[in-house]
Amino acid sequence: MTPKLILRLLAAAIVVAGLTFLAVQIGGRRPAPEAASGLQAGPGGPFTLVDATGRTYTEAGLKGRWSIVFFGFTFCPDVCPMTLDTLGRTLDLLGPDGRKVQIIFVSVDPERDTPAKMAAYLDNPAFPKGVIGLTGSPEQVAAVARAYKVYYEKEGEGDAYLINHSSISYLMDPSGRFARVLPYGMAPEALAGQVRDAMKRG
Repeated sequence: MTPKLILRLLAAAIVVAGLTFLAVQIGGRRPAPEAASGLQAGPGGPFTLVDATGRTYTEAGLKGRWSIVFFGFTFCPDVCPMTLDTLGRTLDLLGPDGRKVQIIFVSVDPERDTPAKMAAYLDNPAFPKGVIGLTGSPEQVAAVARAYKVYYEKEGEGDAYLINHSSISYLMDPSGRFARVLPYGMAPEALAGQVRDAMKRG
């Protein structure tokens, strides 16, 4: 076996190990509870934001229902409106179980996305009804993004700037704990299947 081939095999083994670790960390199923430390497994945790009415909203709002949490901004040209549309169709496919799920849209553009702007945006009849829009100060938004392991970065100058951001959604269980990742681009039928499976697992 040549030294070059050995190096290639070693590199492939490192890549596989890295992907396996990533899948365990944020993969499709809930990690084992960390009872001994009391820490939450996976994305999520305490946060303080404001909703579209200007009222304070914390992680306590996730308790009692299943929640689909995703991050975006109202000036988003494609990913965010497509995500809202897809999630709305997902809840329709869930039938009665859809009433057990709430959609949480967290803005990563605190400079422009005031509560009033969030309210006007989510009032669009093309979007599902009842979406909870959240925003806050730059510091509050940065804190919740860190808790959910979300990437976002401003791109461009002036009023027409965009925000590059993570496009996945997080399914949280009725106790407010991370259940699984819901990838962007997955069909509503597949997403509904993911949510139903999570509900069965409890």
